[in-house]
Amino acid sequence: MSRFILKAISAASVAGVLASGSVAYAASAAGTAQAAAASHMSAAQIVERNVAARGGLQAWHAVNTITMSGQIEAGGKKNTRLPFTMMMKRPNKSRFEVRFNEQTAFQVYDGAQGWKVRPFLGRNEVEPYTPAEAKSAAASADLEGPLIDYASKGSRVDALGVESVEGHRAYVLKVTEKDNTSRRIWIDASSFLELKIDGEPRKLDGRMHNVAIFYRDYKKENGLVIPHTLETVVSGVKPTHKLTIDHVTVNPPTDDTLFAKPQLAMAKVPNQPAPATSH
Repeated sequence: MSRFILKAISAASVAGVLASGSVAYAASAAGTAQAAAASHMSAAQIVERNVAARGGLQAWHAVNTITMSGQIEAGGKKNTRLPFTMMMKRPNKSRFEVRFNEQTAFQVYDGAQGWKVRPFLGRNEVEPYTPAEAKSAAASADLEGPLIDYASKGSRVDALGVESVEGHRAYVLKVTEKDNTSRRIWIDASSFLELKIDGEPRKLDGRMHNVAIFYRDYKKENGLVIPHTLETVVSGVKPTHKLTIDHVTVNPPTDDTLFAKPQLAMAKVPNQPAPATSH
């Protein structure tokens, strides 16, 4: 779930609506050095407490589909809030939609391939994901996030130490996936819920900027504990952008066609000869 949310919030720009994904970056030496103290708990123990805090393995294993809807900030001078819907289905299917000016832009991933439709850009056709987008989508479509069952997914988790996040003492974990990409996740030392996670660095003004996603406003949904406010912060850039989840539905009937290559309803009308005129 959390990884797909990262992808969605990265698409906050209306002009984008792309699967920018959550491809992680290696934890920097500086970030490691900032750890206030070595964790007194092992990485495995921290993950175990995190999974329990989020509802437990049994509850997450019982989830086959999940749908979330709410508002996402689109940026700009007025920072317009747009309605969005996210759908996920095991094993690795995902769909994200956003509405603007009576139009719907969306991106889908069927577990192997992805497509996007971006009418905001005047593109009324189905565009396939680039190889980079497909790779990112494959890494982002994990319904339960990177920590649950991490070992069976081929990932490794290391404890880097302890830092403060918005006044909360937090354990810093480094998750390294089987393709050797890695990211840091900050776990609240009291609640054991995620406080912050590394996002994908963005290139702006010709240089890269680090990105962090803050998780807030946790609520219980069908036994699952889910953040309902996510805020993306790009270093050196203002303002930030928020994604707010208003509704969560667990295990709704969700047809596989929703994640397949889109078939646009509109058909292009072929050029017709001008009608003959009578004299």
